[in-house]
Amino acid sequence: MSTDVLDDVKAPPLVARLVQQFGATWVDEGNAEAFATGPGERVLFFSSDPVRFPECLDVAAVLPELQAAFPGRLHIGVVVPAQEDAVARRFGATRWPSLVFMREGRYVDTIAGMLDWTDYVARVADALAKPATRRPGVGIAVVAAAAGGSSCH
Repeated sequence: MSTDVLDDVKAPPLVARLVQQFGATWVDEGNAEAFATGPGERVLFFSSDPVRFPECLDVAAVLPELQAAFPGRLHIGVVVPAQEDAVARRFGATRWPSLVFMREGRYVDTIAGMLDWTDYVARVADALAKPATRRPGVGIAVVAAAAGGSSCH
């Protein structure tokens, strides 16, 4: 998906300006993995419908300020609203708005909702310092059977 064309993307102006003015990338099902595996710290912004989740506009307004607070560190991907549910399943996002932090395709952290500025800066700094791990909700939980315990077979 093009990073500067809004032809098919229906997004609120504050969300769209992240792509138009601040170098963010539109992310959809087709380019989500490529975006997440790119170099450096990747942040997927799940905004959703501002009527249902009014905080999404606040997060959209704060994101450029967070990007400026960590110069050269945050590569922002704005998830296309019409495809958010499908992309969210792949990256473990369960609340809106959310910022999902990735590093070279691996999950780092999620910040959900709107926070006070100092809390946001601290949480982003923590995310940038965390080691990457596996994505939440991806995979099947394995439970070991107790030794000598009963089973259904």
